[in-house]
Amino acid sequence: MKSGGSKIFGLTMLAIGAAVASGWVIFGQFQDRGSLSKGAKALRPVPVQVAAIEHGPIALQRTFSGELEALTEFVVAPKVSGRVERVLVNIADQVKRGQVVAELDNDEYVQAVAQAQADLEVARANLSEAGSALEIANREYKRSESLFKRGIASDSEFDAAGQDQMAKQAQVKVAAAQVAKALSSLETANIRLGYTQVTAGWTNGNEHRVVAERYMDEGQTVAANAPLLLIVELNPIVGVVFVTERDYANLSAGQLVSLTTDAYPGESFTGRIDRIAPVFRKSTRQARIEMTIDNPQHRFKPGMFIRATVVLSQLAEATIVPEQALTIRDDRDGVFIVSEDGRSVSWREVTIGIRDGERVQVDGEGLSGRVVTLGLQLVKEGSSITIPIGQNEPAAGPKKVDVQ
Repeated sequence: MKSGGSKIFGLTMLAIGAAVASGWVIFGQFQDRGSLSKGAKALRPVPVQVAAIEHGPIALQRTFSGELEALTEFVVAPKVSGRVERVLVNIADQVKRGQVVAELDNDEYVQAVAQAQADLEVARANLSEAGSALEIANREYKRSESLFKRGIASDSEFDAAGQDQMAKQAQVKVAAAQVAKALSSLETANIRLGYTQVTAGWTNGNEHRVVAERYMDEGQTVAANAPLLLIVELNPIVGVVFVTERDYANLSAGQLVSLTTDAYPGESFTGRIDRIAPVFRKSTRQARIEMTIDNPQHRFKPGMFIRATVVLSQLAEATIVPEQALTIRDDRDGVFIVSEDGRSVSWREVTIGIRDGERVQVDGEGLSGRVVTLGLQLVKEGSSITIPIGQNEPAAGPKKVDVQ
C-alpha cells in the first residue's frame, strides 16, 4: 500500500510541475507579444501637416474704427436781432468768403441811420453858431483892449470882455465834441444797418466752403448771435480714431494711413496722421488721433464711418512661419523643423516677433525648410513622421515673399 501511495503522490507532483511550467511559458509568450506591440506603436510614424518657411517682408498693422470730421466749421450768426427776410443759400451750396448769405429786416436800422444823420446836422449847426459867437466875442475883446490901453475902458469892462471870449471858446469846443459824437453815432448806426446783411466772413482756409446745416428759415425772428447756418471746409477732411496705450507709442505725425469706408466698398484711400493728442481720456483710456485726407471732389462727408489701417512696424527681410506652427515645450516657444528626407522632426527654439494675421516673424537657429503645422501634440525631438501625399516634396529652398 505504501509503495502504491508513493507512486500516486509522485504522479500528482509531476502533473502539477508540468502545469506550472506551461503557465510560465504562456505568460512569457503574452509578455513578449505585449512588448512587441508597444515597440511597434512607438516606432509608428506620426501623421502631420507641414508648411514651408517663408523669407521676406512682414509688417505689424493695426486697424482702427473712427469717423470723418470737417477740417473747420464756421457758424454764421447775425450780430443784431431781427426778422429773417431772405436766406440766400441752402444745404450743400458752395459759399465764397465774405458772401452775403442772409438778409434781415432793416427798417428799424435805416431809421436809426436817419436819426443819427439828423443829430449830426444839428450838432454841426450848433458848432457853426458857436463859431460865429466866438468871432463876435473876439472882436469885442480886441475893442475893449484898445479902449483899456487908452484909458477909456475900465478894468471891469476889459475883464468882462475877456471872460465872454473864453466862454465862447468853450462853447465852440462843446459844439465840436457834439459833432464828433454825432459822427460816431452815425457810423454806429451804419454799421448796425450793415449787420442786417449777414455774411460768411471766415478768416483762414480756402476761399470756398460748403453749407452743412441751415437752422433758420425766412420769416423767423432771430436774436443776436443766434446760429443761422453752419459752413464747413471739406478739402482736406479729417479722420478721427482713438487708440489705446498699447498702440499709442508706435504712432507718429506724418505716418501714412490706408482708409476704407462703407460708402465706397472695394476702394482704398490714403491719409496722413497729422495730430496726436498728448492726453488720454480718463473714461476710455484712449487718445485721439487726427488724420488729414485729401478730398478734392468732396466724396467724403463729415460723419462717415471709416476704418484706418496703420503700419506700426515692419521688416524688409524676416523669417516667417504660420501661426499654427508655434508650440511650447518646457515653457519655451519653438517649432518642429522637418528633416530633408521628410521622415523626422527636430525641435528649434524661437523668439516671436511681428504677427501679421496668421503669419508670424520668428528668430532662431536652423530655421529653414518646412515646419509642422498640424499634429504638434504627437511629436517630440527626433520623432518619426509621415506627410500626406502632396506635401511630401522636400522644400527646394526658402520661400520668398514678394515685396508689395
